[in-house]
Amino acid sequence: MEQATAQGNLPQASKPAVYRTSIAARLRRDKWLYLLMLPGLLYFLIFKYVPMWGVLLAFQNYQPFTGFWKSEWVGFEHFRLFFENPEFFMLLRNTLLLSFYNLIFFFPAPIILALLLNEVRLAFFKRTIQTMIYVPHFISMVIVASLTYVFLTTEGGTVNELLFQYTGNKIQFLSDPSWFRPMIILQTIWKECGWGTIIFLAALAAVDVEQYEAATIDGANRWRQIWHVTLPAIRSTIVILLILRMGSVLDNGFEQIYLMLNPLNRTVGEVFDTYVYAMGITQGAFSYSTAVGLFKSIVGVTLVLGTNWLAKKFGESGLY
Repeated sequence: MEQATAQGNLPQASKPAVYRTSIAARLRRDKWLYLLMLPGLLYFLIFKYVPMWGVLLAFQNYQPFTGFWKSEWVGFEHFRLFFENPEFFMLLRNTLLLSFYNLIFFFPAPIILALLLNEVRLAFFKRTIQTMIYVPHFISMVIVASLTYVFLTTEGGTVNELLFQYTGNKIQFLSDPSWFRPMIILQTIWKECGWGTIIFLAALAAVDVEQYEAATIDGANRWRQIWHVTLPAIRSTIVILLILRMGSVLDNGFEQIYLMLNPLNRTVGEVFDTYVYAMGITQGAFSYSTAVGLFKSIVGVTLVLGTNWLAKKFGESGLY
């Protein structure tokens, strides 16, 4: 009893003091970090958040002379017109097919290329290859389209001249609708595949070397090491990039499609991006084109949220 009383009289361990600093104090302490963050913050504020007010045009019959606030409000009328447009399903089909082909052929390409580069042991050769495959990313899409015309045109094109010499025939690459989608996918792979390896090479650099040593002791060859060690190590990176990719399913890139589009391949090449340009810029239907752009954004956000939910269901961390 005395022992219990004595224990009860012992002073309790004092709780660690919680130091709370004001916002002003933290700003003064980390001012250089916040200063470094300022350009990025201003970029998103000016070019991402402020223009979001423009989506209100989708619910108006906007007239430049009457102004933003005095234009007539029409609700979902532009959305109704868009969904009832006979070209809606053509645009949806073309956009989804191009995105699907990009997902099947382009998305794995940087992963495969990064795995191949990771197996190269000669540092000089590896750096040389990396430099060569990074260069196309910095080439303008106008130049890429011009090169495509030079190689594939029927009048003096390099590829068609070789085909004519060996087969006596020429292929209408630029006007045949069946060649449009493969041509776009090959352009994308050539231009962006090398640049896409940067993230995966960084993830591969973080793989524990001891895991490879343990796999070697267990008798695993290089292919088994890639399958059981390398790929599981970068799986989370692949999942995150896949989630981000799903957000741009309806965004195929205006510049590339517009440069390769012509009246002969329009039935397979016209997508939402080029349609928005045609309706909004060339025809002045600002509210209608804004409604189409808002539809794309809503679908993109929905796909990101859905893919992130599925990733968490399968045990991945996801974006948040």
